[in-house]
Amino acid sequence: MVTGASAGIGRSAAVEIAARGMGVIVTYNSRPDGAEETVAMIRDNGGHGVSLPLHVGQSDTFPAFKSELCRVLGEEWGTDKIHALVNNAGFGGGRGFEDMSEEAFDQYYRVLLRGPYFLTQTLLPLIHDGGSIINTSSSSVRPGDTEAGYSGYAAMKGGLVVATRFLAKELSPRGIRVNSIAPGPTRTRIGDDAFEKHPQIIDGLAAKTAFGRVGEPEDIGKVIAFLASDESAWITGQDILVAGGYAL
Repeated sequence: MVTGASAGIGRSAAVEIAARGMGVIVTYNSRPDGAEETVAMIRDNGGHGVSLPLHVGQSDTFPAFKSELCRVLGEEWGTDKIHALVNNAGFGGGRGFEDMSEEAFDQYYRVLLRGPYFLTQTLLPLIHDGGSIINTSSSSVRPGDTEAGYSGYAAMKGGLVVATRFLAKELSPRGIRVNSIAPGPTRTRIGDDAFEKHPQIIDGLAAKTAFGRVGEPEDIGKVIAFLASDESAWITGQDILVAGGYAL
Protein backbone atom coordinates (compact mmCIF):
# COMPACT_ATOMS: atom_id res chain seq x y z
CA MET A 1 0.00 0.00 0.00
CA VAL A 2 1.33 3.42 -0.98
CA THR A 3 -0.20 6.55 0.53
CA GLY A 4 -0.26 9.76 -1.47
CA ALA A 5 0.14 7.92 -4.76
CA SER A 6 -1.90 10.18 -7.05
CA ALA A 7 1.26 11.84 -8.39
CA GLY A 8 4.99 12.31 -7.90
CA ILE A 9 7.04 10.01 -5.70
CA GLY A 10 4.02 8.03 -4.52
CA ARG A 11 2.90 7.32 -8.06
CA SER A 12 6.37 6.28 -9.12
CA ALA A 13 6.71 4.02 -6.08
CA ALA A 14 3.38 2.35 -6.81
CA VAL A 15 4.26 1.74 -10.47
CA GLU A 16 7.73 0.42 -9.63
CA ILE A 17 6.40 -1.90 -6.90
CA ALA A 18 3.74 -3.25 -9.26
CA ALA A 19 6.41 -3.84 -11.91
CA ARG A 20 8.05 -6.23 -9.46
CA GLY A 21 4.92 -8.37 -9.32
CA MET A 22 3.04 -7.02 -6.29
CA GLY A 23 -0.52 -5.81 -6.27
CA VAL A 24 -0.76 -2.22 -5.04
CA ILE A 25 -3.32 -0.24 -3.06
CA VAL A 26 -3.00 3.41 -4.12
CA THR A 27 -4.37 6.00 -1.69
CA TYR A 28 -5.25 9.61 -2.38
CA ASN A 29 -6.75 12.56 -0.55
CA SER A 30 -7.85 15.32 -2.94
CA ARG A 31 -6.97 13.90 -6.38
CA PRO A 32 -9.06 10.82 -7.23
CA ASP A 33 -8.38 11.34 -10.94
CA GLY A 34 -4.66 11.28 -10.30
CA ALA A 35 -4.99 8.05 -8.31
CA GLU A 36 -6.93 6.45 -11.14
CA GLU A 37 -4.20 7.52 -13.56
CA THR A 38 -1.70 5.73 -11.33
CA VAL A 39 -3.88 2.61 -11.31
CA ALA A 40 -4.20 2.81 -15.11
CA MET A 41 -0.41 2.97 -15.44
CA ILE A 42 -0.10 -0.12 -13.25
CA ARG A 43 -2.69 -1.99 -15.28
CA ASP A 44 -1.18 -0.92 -18.60
CA ASN A 45 2.05 -2.57 -17.45
CA GLY A 46 0.23 -5.80 -16.63
CA GLY A 47 -0.09 -5.16 -12.88
CA HIS A 48 -3.02 -5.00 -10.50
CA GLY A 49 -3.86 -1.83 -8.59
CA VAL A 50 -6.82 -0.34 -6.73
CA SER A 51 -7.29 3.20 -5.38
CA LEU A 52 -8.81 4.15 -2.03
CA PRO A 53 -9.42 7.56 -0.40
CA LEU A 54 -7.45 8.35 2.76
CA HIS A 55 -6.80 11.59 4.63
CA VAL A 56 -3.58 10.92 6.53
CA GLY A 57 -4.13 14.01 8.67
CA GLN A 58 -7.40 12.63 10.10
CA SER A 59 -6.41 9.72 12.30
CA ASP A 60 -9.97 9.23 13.54
CA THR A 61 -10.82 7.86 10.08
CA PHE A 62 -8.15 5.13 10.22
CA PRO A 63 -10.31 2.35 11.74
CA ALA A 64 -12.92 2.77 8.99
CA PHE A 65 -10.16 2.85 6.38
CA LYS A 66 -8.72 -0.38 7.79
CA SER A 67 -12.12 -2.07 7.38
CA GLU A 68 -12.40 -0.86 3.78
CA LEU A 69 -8.84 -1.96 3.07
CA CYS A 70 -9.61 -5.45 4.39
CA ARG A 71 -12.69 -5.62 2.17
CA VAL A 72 -10.73 -4.67 -0.93
CA LEU A 73 -7.87 -7.04 -0.11
CA GLY A 74 -10.33 -9.88 0.21
CA GLU A 75 -12.25 -9.08 -2.96
CA GLU A 76 -9.26 -8.28 -5.16
CA TRP A 77 -6.52 -10.59 -3.84
CA GLY A 78 -8.21 -13.11 -1.55
CA THR A 79 -6.18 -12.04 1.48
CA ASP A 80 -6.37 -9.80 4.53
CA LYS A 81 -2.65 -8.98 4.64
CA ILE A 82 -0.24 -6.56 3.00
CA HIS A 83 3.46 -7.11 2.47
CA ALA A 84 4.59 -3.49 2.53
CA LEU A 85 3.30 -0.13 3.76
CA VAL A 86 4.72 3.03 2.20
CA ASN A 87 3.94 6.15 4.24
CA ASN A 88 4.48 8.75 1.54
CA ALA A 89 1.53 11.18 1.74
CA GLY A 90 2.45 14.73 2.72
CA PHE A 91 2.92 18.30 1.60
CA GLY A 92 5.80 20.72 1.24
CA GLY A 93 7.47 23.15 3.60
CA GLY A 94 8.29 26.78 2.93
CA ARG A 95 6.78 28.69 5.86
CA GLY A 96 9.14 31.00 7.73
CA PHE A 97 9.47 30.70 11.50
CA GLU A 98 8.17 34.21 12.17
CA ASP A 99 5.11 33.49 10.04
CA MET A 100 4.41 30.04 11.51
CA SER A 101 1.04 29.76 13.21
CA GLU A 102 0.03 27.08 15.67
CA GLU A 103 -2.61 25.93 13.19
CA ALA A 104 -0.04 25.53 10.41
CA PHE A 105 2.39 23.78 12.78
CA ASP A 106 -0.35 21.39 13.86
CA GLN A 107 -1.11 20.61 10.22
CA TYR A 108 2.52 19.63 9.65
CA TYR A 109 2.31 17.45 12.74
CA ARG A 110 -0.96 15.74 11.80
CA VAL A 111 0.04 14.92 8.23
CA LEU A 112 3.81 14.39 8.40
CA LEU A 113 4.33 12.70 11.77
CA ARG A 114 1.18 11.78 13.69
CA GLY A 115 -0.58 10.49 10.59
CA PRO A 116 2.01 7.96 9.41
CA TYR A 117 2.76 6.93 13.00
CA PHE A 118 -0.81 6.03 13.88
CA LEU A 119 -1.69 4.73 10.43
CA THR A 120 1.16 2.26 10.85
CA GLN A 121 -0.19 1.32 14.28
CA THR A 122 -3.68 0.81 12.87
CA LEU A 123 -2.53 -1.33 9.96
CA LEU A 124 0.17 -3.26 11.81
CA PRO A 125 -2.03 -6.36 12.31
CA LEU A 126 -2.43 -6.52 8.51
CA ILE A 127 1.30 -6.46 7.74
CA HIS A 128 2.87 -9.84 7.09
CA ASP A 129 5.61 -11.05 9.40
CA GLY A 130 8.77 -10.35 7.41
CA GLY A 131 7.10 -7.42 5.68
CA SER A 132 8.34 -3.87 5.17
CA ILE A 133 7.42 -0.35 6.25
CA ILE A 134 8.92 2.58 4.35
CA ASN A 135 8.52 6.19 5.49
CA THR A 136 9.26 9.14 3.23
CA SER A 137 11.43 11.61 5.13
CA SER A 138 13.46 14.43 3.55
CA SER A 139 17.02 15.54 2.90
CA SER A 140 16.08 18.65 4.89
CA VAL A 141 16.73 16.71 8.10
CA ARG A 142 20.41 16.30 7.14
CA PRO A 143 23.25 18.75 7.83
CA GLY A 144 24.03 20.74 4.71
CA ASP A 145 20.40 21.01 3.57
CA THR A 146 19.24 23.77 5.89
CA GLU A 147 17.06 26.25 4.04
CA ALA A 148 15.12 29.09 5.64
CA GLY A 149 11.41 28.41 5.96
CA TYR A 150 11.58 24.69 6.66
CA SER A 151 11.89 24.51 10.44
CA GLY A 152 8.36 23.13 10.98
CA TYR A 153 8.48 20.74 8.02
CA ALA A 154 11.95 19.41 8.79
CA ALA A 155 11.16 19.02 12.48
CA MET A 156 8.33 16.62 11.63
CA LYS A 157 10.37 14.75 9.06
CA GLY A 158 13.19 14.48 11.60
CA GLY A 159 10.73 13.07 14.12
CA LEU A 160 9.65 10.50 11.55
CA VAL A 161 13.27 9.43 11.03
CA VAL A 162 13.73 8.89 14.77
CA ALA A 163 10.43 6.99 15.02
CA THR A 164 11.56 4.82 12.10
CA ARG A 165 14.68 3.75 13.95
CA PHE A 166 12.80 2.88 17.13
CA LEU A 167 10.03 1.03 15.28
CA ALA A 168 12.66 -1.02 13.49
CA LYS A 169 13.79 -2.25 16.90
CA GLU A 170 10.29 -2.73 18.28
CA LEU A 171 8.93 -4.64 15.28
CA SER A 172 12.02 -6.78 14.71
CA PRO A 173 10.59 -9.82 16.58
CA ARG A 174 8.09 -10.11 13.73
CA GLY A 175 10.82 -9.69 11.13
CA ILE A 176 9.25 -6.44 9.91
CA ARG A 177 11.78 -4.05 8.43
CA VAL A 178 11.25 -0.32 8.98
CA ASN A 179 13.26 2.19 6.96
CA SER A 180 12.90 5.72 5.69
CA ILE A 181 14.10 7.36 2.49
CA ALA A 182 15.21 10.98 2.34
CA PRO A 183 14.65 12.48 -1.12
CA GLY A 184 16.49 15.64 -2.09
CA PRO A 185 14.90 18.23 -4.39
CA THR A 186 12.68 16.18 -6.70
CA ARG A 187 10.52 17.30 -9.62
CA THR A 188 7.06 16.71 -8.14
CA ARG A 189 3.89 18.72 -7.44
CA ILE A 190 5.17 19.59 -3.96
CA GLY A 191 4.88 23.19 -2.79
CA ASP A 192 1.78 23.84 -4.91
CA ASP A 193 3.54 22.87 -8.16
CA ALA A 194 6.59 25.00 -7.31
CA PHE A 195 8.78 23.45 -10.02
CA GLU A 196 6.23 24.23 -12.71
CA LYS A 197 5.34 27.70 -11.44
CA HIS A 198 8.92 28.75 -10.65
CA PRO A 199 11.23 26.94 -13.10
CA GLN A 200 13.98 29.44 -12.31
CA ILE A 201 14.67 27.63 -9.04
CA ILE A 202 15.67 24.40 -10.78
CA ASP A 203 19.15 25.40 -11.96
CA GLY A 204 20.21 26.51 -8.50
CA LEU A 205 19.03 23.28 -6.91
CA ALA A 206 20.61 21.18 -9.65
CA ALA A 207 23.95 22.92 -9.13
CA LYS A 208 23.99 21.68 -5.52
CA THR A 209 23.84 18.02 -6.56
CA ALA A 210 26.82 15.90 -7.54
CA PHE A 211 25.13 14.94 -10.80
CA GLY A 212 23.99 18.42 -11.83
CA ARG A 213 20.24 17.80 -11.96
CA VAL A 214 17.24 17.63 -9.65
CA GLY A 215 15.73 14.26 -8.88
CA GLU A 216 12.88 12.70 -10.80
CA PRO A 217 10.10 10.70 -9.09
CA GLU A 218 11.42 7.52 -10.73
CA ASP A 219 14.77 7.98 -8.96
CA ILE A 220 13.00 7.73 -5.63
CA GLY A 221 10.33 5.21 -6.61
CA LYS A 222 12.90 2.59 -7.56
CA VAL A 223 14.54 2.78 -4.14
CA ILE A 224 11.17 2.49 -2.40
CA ALA A 225 10.34 -0.56 -4.52
CA PHE A 226 13.67 -2.12 -3.53
CA LEU A 227 12.94 -1.52 0.17
CA ALA A 228 9.45 -3.02 -0.26
CA SER A 229 10.92 -6.17 -1.77
CA ASP A 230 12.66 -9.08 -0.08
CA GLU A 231 15.89 -8.00 -1.79
CA SER A 232 16.32 -5.56 1.11
CA ALA A 233 15.77 -8.22 3.78
CA TRP A 234 18.95 -7.26 5.68
CA ILE A 235 18.24 -3.51 5.87
CA THR A 236 16.28 -2.00 8.75
CA GLY A 237 16.33 1.11 10.90
CA GLN A 238 17.98 3.22 8.17
CA ASP A 239 17.25 6.63 6.72
CA ILE A 240 18.56 6.34 3.16
CA LEU A 241 19.48 9.58 1.40
CA VAL A 242 18.27 9.47 -2.22
CA ALA A 243 19.38 12.85 -3.45
CA GLY A 244 22.06 12.56 -6.14
CA GLY A 245 24.73 13.86 -3.79
CA TYR A 246 22.76 16.96 -2.83
CA ALA A 247 24.68 19.35 -0.56
CA LEU A 248 27.77 17.14 -0.36
